Amino acid sequence: MNENNKNSKKDHSSAGLPIGMCIGLAVGTAIGAATNNIGTWMPIGLSVGMCIGLMLGGKKTDEHKDEPDGKQ
Repeated sequence: MNENNKNSKKDHSSAGLPIGMCIGLAVGTAIGAATNNIGTWMPIGLSVGMCIGLMLGGKKTDEHKDEPDGKQ
């Protein structure tokens, strides 16, 4: 029963990537619309957003690296 509770809890450390992608895509689209070059700025914004999202997501998982269950 205790194992089911562990599996039912969601891991929020992976939420950084999709959030970063959405923000990067929005910023890239806005810059692309302002410069009339969406085709260039949309993938640039997406790439930068992915990098930022990975940094945010990786930061949360490194905090509990030494602990066996990831709990404090």
